[in-house]
Amino acid sequence: MELLRLIGVVIVVIGFIWKKDTIAVVVVAGIATGLVAGMSFMEILTILGKSFVTQRTATLFVLTLPVIGICERYGLKDKAVDLIRKAKNATSGMIISLYQAIRALAAAFSLRLGGHPQFVRPLVNPMAQAAAIAKYGELDEKTEDEVKGYSAAGENFGNFFAQNCFMGASGTLLIVTTLSAQNIQVNALQIAMMSIPIAVISVVVGVIHNYLFDRKLNARFKKKAEV
Repeated sequence: MELLRLIGVVIVVIGFIWKKDTIAVVVVAGIATGLVAGMSFMEILTILGKSFVTQRTATLFVLTLPVIGICERYGLKDKAVDLIRKAKNATSGMIISLYQAIRALAAAFSLRLGGHPQFVRPLVNPMAQAAAIAKYGELDEKTEDEVKGYSAAGENFGNFFAQNCFMGASGTLLIVTTLSAQNIQVNALQIAMMSIPIAVISVVVGVIHNYLFDRKLNARFKKKAEV
């Protein structure tokens, strides 16, 4: 019976494998777990409601989804293709690398660009997809998923490794507090200075990573053309 309470984990895993809507999968998993635990449906809804209210800042991205959906419905990707076609020699890897560098620089100065919902999904990914379409023609599902993954990775790498370059960043202050609690005396400036080489290395590695991705796409579509 105790193992049955893990049904929520199973639902999440299956939902992600089948590529179902993330929010819907998580909500269904939460409801199923609550029912198995003996909670009433109203108790589950109450907990979900309280969690939403107390963590509402984490769900602000939902407000951007209708706008993104409308833009995509009325030709966002087509416009991206037209724009990228005008830029000679642009590739998916180049676009993602450029965004990662900009993202890292912004994070170093604690400038919030919006992340996945506001930048990657509506702008970076369509432009990277458009570059691939302009160069190779229509993309298969595997290539589309890879471009999405590399676009998301550019956001993650750029933000994660560069944010501690800012002295007032929460991560920087957390490191200072943690080390001070262990009688290791450091200040925010020292942590920020030590974070700069890491941020630079992350951008260099990202550029190499995206360059190799472009080469992989070239080899893949060259092979398809020969067949």
